[in-house]
Amino acid sequence: MDVERSSLCNCVVNFLLEENYVLTAFELLHELLDDGRDAQAIRLKDFFSDPAHFPPDQITRFNSLRVADPQSLLEEKEAIEEKLAISEYELRLAQEDISKLKIELQKKNEAHSVELSDSKADSTIRGRQEVHLEKGNASSDLGPLKDNERQDLNCAVKEYLLLAGYRLTAMTFYEEVTDQDLDVWPNSPACVSDALRHYYYQYLSSTTEAAEEKIAMIRLNESLLEANKKLNHEKESLLRNKDLADGQIGALTKSLETMQKEIKDKESLVQDLKKSWEHQRKELNDCRAEITALKMHIEGSRSNLYSVTNDVDPGQLQSSETYKEEIKLLQNEIETLKAKYVNASDHVEPIVTKEVSEKAEDKVVEIHEDILAHVSDARNAVVDNGDSRSLGTQTSGISMSKSEEVLHELSVVSTNNDNCMENKESLSKPSGQQLTEDNVLPVKADNPCDDEAVFGKGLGTIQILADALPKIVPYVLINHREELLPLIMCAIERHPDSGTRDSLTHTLFNLIKRPDEQQRRIIMDACVTLAKSVGEMRTETELLPQCWEQINHMYEERRLLVAQSCGELAEFVRPEIRDSLILSIVQQLIEDAATVVREAAVHNLAILLPLFPNTDKYYKVEEMMFQLICDPAGVVVETSMKELVPAVIKWGNKLDHVLRVLMSHILSSAQRCPPLSGVEGSVESHLRALGERERWNVDVLLKMLSELLPFVHQKAIETCPFSSVTQATGTMISTSVLELYAGGCIEWPAFEWIHVDCLPDLIQLACFLPQKEDNLRNRITKFLLAVSECFGNPYLTHIMLPVFLVAVGESADLGFFPSTIHSRIKGLKPKTILGERLATICVLPLLLAGVLGAPSKEEELVHFLRKLLVEGTKEESHSVNRYTEIVDAVRFFCTFEQHHGMIFNILWEMVVSSHISMKISAANLLKVIVPYTDSKVASTHILPALITLGSDPNLNVKYASIDAFGAVAQHFKNDIIVEKIRVQMDAFLEDGSHEATIAVIRALVVAVPLTTERLRDYILGRRSNYYEHVGLF
Repeated sequence: MDVERSSLCNCVVNFLLEENYVLTAFELLHELLDDGRDAQAIRLKDFFSDPAHFPPDQITRFNSLRVADPQSLLEEKEAIEEKLAISEYELRLAQEDISKLKIELQKKNEAHSVELSDSKADSTIRGRQEVHLEKGNASSDLGPLKDNERQDLNCAVKEYLLLAGYRLTAMTFYEEVTDQDLDVWPNSPACVSDALRHYYYQYLSSTTEAAEEKIAMIRLNESLLEANKKLNHEKESLLRNKDLADGQIGALTKSLETMQKEIKDKESLVQDLKKSWEHQRKELNDCRAEITALKMHIEGSRSNLYSVTNDVDPGQLQSSETYKEEIKLLQNEIETLKAKYVNASDHVEPIVTKEVSEKAEDKVVEIHEDILAHVSDARNAVVDNGDSRSLGTQTSGISMSKSEEVLHELSVVSTNNDNCMENKESLSKPSGQQLTEDNVLPVKADNPCDDEAVFGKGLGTIQILADALPKIVPYVLINHREELLPLIMCAIERHPDSGTRDSLTHTLFNLIKRPDEQQRRIIMDACVTLAKSVGEMRTETELLPQCWEQINHMYEERRLLVAQSCGELAEFVRPEIRDSLILSIVQQLIEDAATVVREAAVHNLAILLPLFPNTDKYYKVEEMMFQLICDPAGVVVETSMKELVPAVIKWGNKLDHVLRVLMSHILSSAQRCPPLSGVEGSVESHLRALGERERWNVDVLLKMLSELLPFVHQKAIETCPFSSVTQATGTMISTSVLELYAGGCIEWPAFEWIHVDCLPDLIQLACFLPQKEDNLRNRITKFLLAVSECFGNPYLTHIMLPVFLVAVGESADLGFFPSTIHSRIKGLKPKTILGERLATICVLPLLLAGVLGAPSKEEELVHFLRKLLVEGTKEESHSVNRYTEIVDAVRFFCTFEQHHGMIFNILWEMVVSSHISMKISAANLLKVIVPYTDSKVASTHILPALITLGSDPNLNVKYASIDAFGAVAQHFKNDIIVEKIRVQMDAFLEDGSHEATIAVIRALVVAVPLTTERLRDYILGRRSNYYEHVGLF
C-alpha cells in the first residue's frame, strides 16, 4: 500500500512538472515536507533549486524590493479573498460529495469491469516495459494530450490531492487551471477512483524511471508472495509439530496418570505392610512376655527342687521317675520351640522398604502364630509340672540337672533373638554366677535358692520401677531430673513389655520441657549409652521414633534434640537407614524457622556424611549444602563454611563439580537482578540493581570460593604432571613449571580452572556490579590477593596480571599460556567503547587493588598509577566520563589503608605540578579519598595539599579545592581541622568573588548536619552576608 501511494505521488509530481503547473508543484513541495515525505519531494527540491529555472540574481533582486505602503491593505484584501475562495471551495466540495453519492451505485456496478480493465492495463504495461527495455528510448510515443484527456487528468490530480489531504495544493491547482472547470468531472471512462493510476501506467510507462519503478514493484510483489508462501509452509510445519507435540503430551499425561496410580497403590501397600508389621511386632512382644513367664515358672520349679533335694524319701522314687519323664517331654518341647523361634527371628525384621511381598508377610505371620502356639504349649507344660510340685520330694540329683539343662536351653533361645530385651549373660546367668563344665550352677551349702530368688525379684523390681517413674518425674525439680536417667535407662533396657518401654523412652526425651544446652547434652549421652546397650534394631524401632516424633514440636529446644540425634545415634543404626531416613529428617530440619535448629542440622549433617555407605546421595547433599550456604542467618552460613563444606569435599571427592556449581550460582544470582536502566546501549543497562537477598547470596558464595581455595591449590599440586619440578619447589608454582605448562603438551585441568574459568567468571561478575557495591568488590579483591599468595609471585606475574591487563584493554604478554587458550584470554578484551567504559568502572579497581595491590607488585603498581593519573592527565587523552571512572577506581583502591602512602606521594606530585588539569584532578582525588582516612592522615596529608591548591591563582583549581574542603568538614569533627577549614573559607570569601562564595556555601551546607557546632555557627552567622548572592537559606 505504501509503494502504491509513493507511485501515485511520483505520478502527480511528474504530471505537474511536465504540464508546467509550477505554483501547484511548489505548494505540493511544502506540504510533502510538512508531512515528512522527503523521499517524494526530492525531484521537486531539485527542480526549484535548479539555477536554470530560477536564476539566483533574480531571486536576490526580488527579495531586496521594498514593500509598498499600501501593502497592509492589500494583504487584508487578499486574506478576505482567500477566505472567500476557501468558502467557495468548500461549497464545491459539498456539491462533489452529493454527486459522488449519486454515482456510488454506478461505481458498484462497474467494479467488475474495472477489475478486468486493470488486468488488461497490467499486461499492456508489461509489454510496453519490455519494448522500452529493448529500445532503450526514454521519450513518450503517445503524442500530445487531447482536451478531454487533459481534463480527466486534471480532475484525477485534484481528486488525489484531496484524498491525500493536501488541500492548499488542491486550491492552488484549482486556481492555476483556468481553462477548465474542475468542479464537475464528466461522465467518462476515466471518471473512476483510480484514474490517476491508469494515467501513471499508460502515460508514463514508456519512461525509464517509470519502467524501473514498475519492475521494482513487480519484484517486490514477487518477493512478498514468496515470503508469504514460505510463511504458510512454516505455519503448516508448525501445525504438524503442534499436533505431534499434543499427541506426545497426551501420551505423557496418560503415562503420568498411570504412574501416579501405581504410586498410590504402592503407598497403600506400604501402609498395609506397616500395619501388618505393627501387628507382628505386637505379637512378638507377646511372645517375649510368654517366654519370660515360662522362665519364671521354670525358675520356681528349680527352686522347689533345690529345697527338697536333701529330703528325698526312698519311697518316692517311682514318682520321681514319672517326674523325670515329664521333664524330658518338657525339654523336647523347648527344643522345638527354640528351632521355631530361631527361624522366626531370621524373618521378623522391621519393614523399612516399600518393596515387601505379600507372600513374605504371610509367612512371617504364620511363623508368629506357630511361635505363640509352641510357647503356650510349653508354658502349659511348665504349669502342669508346677502343679505336681508335691512330687518334687522324690526327685534325685539327675532330675535336678535335667531342669538346669532346660533353663540353659531357654537362655540360648533368648540370645538368638536380636530384639530380645535381656542379653545372653543376664539370661544364662541370672544371678551373676558362672556355669561349670557340666552346665550345673554352683549351689551354696547354706542357702542354695538365694540367686534364683534374686533374679525373680529383679524382674519384679523392674516392673515396679517402670510403673513408678512416670509418676515420680513430674514432681522432681527440673535441675535434678537428670539424676533419674540411670533408673530410666535401666527400666528401658530390661523391661519385657514394648509398650512400657515406649512410654519410658517418651519420658526420657520429655524429661525437661525446654532443656538447655547442658541438659540436652546429658539426655543425648544417655540415649547414646542406651543405643550401645540395646543394639541396632531396638535403636531403630524404639529410640529414633520417639526422638523424631518431636521434629515439629513447638519448642525449638526439643527440635534441637532431634537434630542432635541424627548425628549421634546414626552410628548405632544400619547403614541403609543413615542415607535414607536420617538424611530426610535432616533435610526437613534445615527448613526449620529457628536459626539454632538449622545450625544444629548443619553440624550433625557434617557428622553424618562419613557414616554413609556410599555416595549415591551426593547431589542431594550438595544441593542441601548450597541451600545452607545461602541461608539468611550468618551463624548457619559460618557453620556450613567451617564444617559442612570440608565434609562434603572429603566425602564426595567432587571438587570440580562443586566449583562449577558455585560459579554458576554466583553469576546467576547477579544476572537475574534487573538492570539499573532500561536505556539500551548505556552503561547502566549492563549493571544490575542487586536486592538485599541477591547481595547476601553473592557475598556468601564468594566467601565460600575463598574457603575452597586451599582445596583447589592442593589438588593442583597433587595433579601436577611435572612432579619432579613441583617436588623441588614445594607448594608454590615456579617459573619453570609455568614454562613447561606453556608448552601445552600435557593437560592440567585442576590448575587451569583458576585462570581459564574462575578469573573470567569473576570479571564477568564484576561487570554486573554498580560502583556502590564496594563490599562485593572488596570480597573479590581479597580472593585475588589470596590466590596470588597461595600460588606464588610467578603465577601472579605471568598468569593473573596478563588476564586482567587484557580485560581492561591493555596489552599483555601471553607467553606463559598454552596456545590453545590464547583465544579465550584475548576474548576478555573490550571490543567497543561501551565495553571499555565497563572495564574501567568494574575491572580496573580489581586490577589496582587485587592484582597490582599484592605486596610483591609495589613498583609496578606505582608505575601503573603514574601512567594512569600523571601521564594520562598531561596528555589529556581521557574523556570526562573516563576521567570520572578512573577517579572512582582510585577511590576504591584507597579503601585499602596500606596503599595510602603510595597514593599520597603521587597526589603531591600532581599538586605541585604546573599543569592546571593535573591540579584539578588532584583536588578531585583528594575529595573522594577523604572518607577512607583518619584525622591524622587528614591533618598531615590532605589539608596541606588542599591549602596549597586553594592558594593557586587559577580559579578552577581553587573552586575544585573548595569542594574537597567541604568533604573534609563533613567527615571530621577535630577542632584543629575545623579551625583550618574555617580560616581557609574566610580566605576564599575575602576574595569577593561571587563564584567563590557560591562554591563555599555549596561545599559547607552539606556538612552542616554532620560537623561541629562551632563550624555550624560560623556558617549560620555568615548567612545574612551570603543571602544576597545565593538563595540557599
